[in-house]
Amino acid sequence: MAVVWVFPGQGSQRRGMGDGVLERHPDLCAKADEILGYSVAELCRDPVRLRDTRFSQPALYTVNALSYLSQDGRPDYLAGHSLGEYTALFAAGCFDFETGLRLVARRGELMSQAKGGAMTAVLGVPVERLEALLHGTDVEIANYNSPQQVVLAGLQDDIASVTEAIEADGGKCVPLAVSVAAHSRHMREAADAFAQELKAVDLAEPRVPVLSNVTGRPHDAGDMAELLRKQIHSPVRWLDGMRYLMAQGVDELVELGPGTVLSKLWDVTKQETPSTPDSSLGSRTFREDYGVRHAYLAGSMFKGIASADLVIRMGKAGLMGFFGAGGLTLDEIEAAIHTIKQEVGTRFGMNLLYGFDEDGLERDTVELYLRHDVRYVEAAAYPHITAPLVRYRFAGAHRDESGRPVAVRRVLAKVSRPEVAGAFMRPAPEAILRRLTGEGALSPAEAEVAAELPISEDICVEADSAGHTDARSPYALVPAMVKLRDEEMARHRYARPVRVGASGGLGSPEAVAAAFVLGAEFVVTGSINQCSPEAGTSSEVKRMLADLDVQDTAYAPAGDMFEMGARVQVARKGTLFPARANKLYELYRRHGSLEEIDDRTRQTIQDKYFRRSFDEVWAETEAYLAERKPDELARAARDPKHRMALIFRWYFVHSIRLALEGAEDRRVDYQVHCGPAMGSFNRFVAGTELADWRNRHVDLIAERLMGGAAELLEARLRELRGAA
Repeated sequence: MAVVWVFPGQGSQRRGMGDGVLERHPDLCAKADEILGYSVAELCRDPVRLRDTRFSQPALYTVNALSYLSQDGRPDYLAGHSLGEYTALFAAGCFDFETGLRLVARRGELMSQAKGGAMTAVLGVPVERLEALLHGTDVEIANYNSPQQVVLAGLQDDIASVTEAIEADGGKCVPLAVSVAAHSRHMREAADAFAQELKAVDLAEPRVPVLSNVTGRPHDAGDMAELLRKQIHSPVRWLDGMRYLMAQGVDELVELGPGTVLSKLWDVTKQETPSTPDSSLGSRTFREDYGVRHAYLAGSMFKGIASADLVIRMGKAGLMGFFGAGGLTLDEIEAAIHTIKQEVGTRFGMNLLYGFDEDGLERDTVELYLRHDVRYVEAAAYPHITAPLVRYRFAGAHRDESGRPVAVRRVLAKVSRPEVAGAFMRPAPEAILRRLTGEGALSPAEAEVAAELPISEDICVEADSAGHTDARSPYALVPAMVKLRDEEMARHRYARPVRVGASGGLGSPEAVAAAFVLGAEFVVTGSINQCSPEAGTSSEVKRMLADLDVQDTAYAPAGDMFEMGARVQVARKGTLFPARANKLYELYRRHGSLEEIDDRTRQTIQDKYFRRSFDEVWAETEAYLAERKPDELARAARDPKHRMALIFRWYFVHSIRLALEGAEDRRVDYQVHCGPAMGSFNRFVAGTELADWRNRHVDLIAERLMGGAAELLEARLRELRGAA
C-alpha cells in the first residue's frame, strides 16, 4: 500500500480558497505578505486578480503549502500539476517556503509577459485524432492529463479556431481560468529568463520522490533546475506520471489544496489503465532506483547502435536505455549526451568499457561522464576493478542526514564469471582508494563511503549473448550468481540489497519469465533492439536481422582481441563474415607472417575478403596508428606476425563499417553482433504488426516481452494451484 500526495496548479484557484488553512499559519502568512507586498488572504477573495497568473501562482503555492503543513504523516511520493510541482518540491525539502514563494512569484511575472494566451481542456477526443486536428495550427498540447483529457495552449484567436474544429468533430472544450499559454512555445523566453533565477537557488535532493512534469518520473537534484526551466514551455505529462505511480504500487492519491481536479483525473486513469502484472515483475527497489515502470533495461550496443534516439524513446516511455559508447570518439559521446539530456534529463545510461589497449580512454570517458553528471553506466568487459570505475562510482558520495552512506551514481555490471561478479559486489579495493585519495580524485569522505558500499548494486548476468560472450547457460549462471550475492550480502551486511539481473537470449516472453523464475530481479535486452527503427544501424542490417531464426548465428574472432582468441557471436545467415573471420584467425595461428601464407590464399584474401591489396590496407592502418598508437608501428616493424595481425584486424573494423553504412554490394562481409534471441523474437512476433521491423519500436518490444512474461507466469501459477 503506497500513497501519493498531489498539489493542483493554475485553473484550480477559486474565490475563498485557503479558508480554514491560512488562519492556522499566521506567521507564514505574514511572511508571504511581506515577500509579495500584498495580503494573500485578501488575494484569495479577489476573483479578478486570481485569473491573472502574476497573482494566481503565488496564491496557489501558499494555499497548497499551508495545506501540506496542516497534514500529519508522510507520503511515499509527491507530485504537483504545473505550478503545483513547486509545492511538491517544498514538501520534499528541496527548498524552504520562502524560496519557493519567491520562485513562483517570479515565474508568474515572467510568464505574464507573453500576452494574448489562452488554454482550454479537451474532452472525448483521442490524442491521435486531436494531433491530426491540430496539424498546421499554432496550438499545442500543453497537458496530458488523463486518457480522456488533454489541455491545449496557444494565442486566444488560435484557440478559438481550434475549438470550433474540435467541437465540430464531436469533442468538448472547456476554457481554463488562466491568462497565458503555459507549457507551449510562447513560454520559451520566460523559461530562459527563469533559468537565471534558478541558478541562485540551492536545490536539495528530495527527501521523498517528487515526479517531474516534464518526464513523468522522479526528480533528482542533478537535473532539477533544468527540468524546472523546461517545465514552463514543455507539456505536462501528468498521465505518464500517474501511470508510473500505479506501476510502483501506489493505490491511493491525496489531493492537498483547492478543488478535486487531480483526484478525478486519478480515478479516470485508474479505471482506464488495465492492471497489468508485468509492472510487478522483478525488484520494486530496482524500478524506484532507475525510475522505470518495469524491471527492464535496453542494454548498450557499440558504435552508437544503441543510439540517442533509442535511449530517448525508452526514456519517454518510462523506461531506460543505455547509449552504445563503445568504439566512438569522446566528441561523439559528448554530442550524444547533450542530445539525450535535452529530452529526458538524467534518466538515461551510458556504456563504459574496460580499457584493454586504449591508454587513458576509460579514464577520459569517466571524466566526461562526471563532467556531464551521467548518473547511470553499464560497465562491460571488466576482468577486474579499475581506478576510473571506482572514481566514477563514488565521486559525490556522501552520508545522508542519518549518517548512512550514499553513492549518487549507479554501476550496472555486466558479468559472466563469478570471480568478476564477486569483485563488483564488494567494496572498492583499499589500494585503489588510497591511490585515488592520494591523487585528489576522491576526497577522504568519499573514500570512507566507498569502503562501505559495493562497486555495483546491480549485477547483470550475461549468458549466451550477442557480441563478446562466454556462451554460458543462464540456467547455471543465474542461480550461481544469486548464491554468490547472498554470501557477499551476509559478509558485508549492506543496508541496501545487491540485485542480480539477467541478459542474453531474452527474445521471447518465455525466456523473460524463465529469467525471473531463476531468481533474476531485472532483465536487460540487447540484440533484439538493433532491429528497431531507433537503432543506429542500416536498414539493410535490420532487414537481415528480421529474417533470422534461432540457429542463424555463429561464433567468430573478436577484432579488438584478435590475438587473444576471444570470440563474438554474430549473424550467420546472409553473410560470409563468420567463415572469413575464422579463416583469418586460423591463418594467423599457423603462420609467422603474411609472407608464409601461400600465394593463392593471399590473393583470395586481397581479392574477395578485402577487395584491396595488403599494401593498401597497411597504408591505411599505418596512418591510423601513427596518429594514435605509434608504439604499435614500432612493434610491427620488429614483429612480422604482429604486422599480419594488424592487417587482418583491419577487416574486422571494415566489416562493421560496411554493415553500419548498409553497403549493398558488400552484404557478404557484414559483421553484425547478434545472439539467438533475435530469431526467437522473430518467431514470437510472426504474424503480428511487429513482424515488420519498422514497427518494432524499442518501448513496444519491452511491453510485449514483459506483458507476455507476466501473463505466462500467472497462467502457470493458476495451473500449479489447480494441480495441487
